Amino acid sequence: MCQSCALRLVDGSVPPAAQRTLKEPQRRRGIFLPCCCVPTEDITSERCGDGQARFEVSVSEVDWLSDTVVRLRMTGEGLPEYEAGQFMNLVLPDGVVRSFSLAGVPDQDSHLEFHIAILPGGRASSWAAQATPGTPASLAGPLGDCTYVAGEPDRPLTLVGTGTGLAPLYGILRTALSDGHRGPIRLFHGSVRREGLYLVDELRALAAEHDSVSYHPSILTGSAEEGISLAPLDQLLAETLPDLKGHRVYICGAPELVTMMQRKVFMAGASLQDIHADAFLPAASP
Repeated sequence: MCQSCALRLVDGSVPPAAQRTLKEPQRRRGIFLPCCCVPTEDITSERCGDGQARFEVSVSEVDWLSDTVVRLRMTGEGLPEYEAGQFMNLVLPDGVVRSFSLAGVPDQDSHLEFHIAILPGGRASSWAAQATPGTPASLAGPLGDCTYVAGEPDRPLTLVGTGTGLAPLYGILRTALSDGHRGPIRLFHGSVRREGLYLVDELRALAAEHDSVSYHPSILTGSAEEGISLAPLDQLLAETLPDLKGHRVYICGAPELVTMMQRKVFMAGASLQDIHADAFLPAASP
């Protein structure tokens, strides 16, 4: 249950019991639990989950997606392989480490894309706000299991996030479309205020281009606006999709939202194995 002994299979095969309690993205990457493993052949394994692989990159593009969110695209030699929905650790010049989700499409993008919220006094925020093309950066990872699962082209996908929790969901959405996903894909993005929503035009364009995609933005305060609901995100989801049985659900954003939504989508019928969550924890105060 604790998964603290988890290893990654390098060569050979392990019996199903060694992966039975793991999620599909973990099994796909060869993760297994040696405490439950009785090998039937020679195997080679290695430690996993440390995220210590380091990559030296540089900022190639800087785009302000809103007054408080900047998109940084980074390139470099030998970029890591990753899955849509994973995150990487940004190692700042002074050694401070912060985690940011990848927003790209692994098989299409020649860069790594991050959406970074600019927070007052934030050390990574200050670095990101001042970054320009050519700024060097060091990354470690990738990490995380809140990832797109291929091979289920007709399964409904429900994506729920707040703030820059949109980043991994944006990557999962675009990767699903690239993979030829046929089932309905519904994206719910919430913010306290209208200025907290970003990529609105791009997401509306995706929804207009693909019949399977629907985009549901919402805010808590402010004036009602066409196409944007004035309602809590959980209420909007419940009204739009009261029955989530059979859905694969992704929830990203503030920890309170993630915890609440995990409970509510389970109560609405989603299986625990089909609920993927990534809580964006704030950095500890120095």
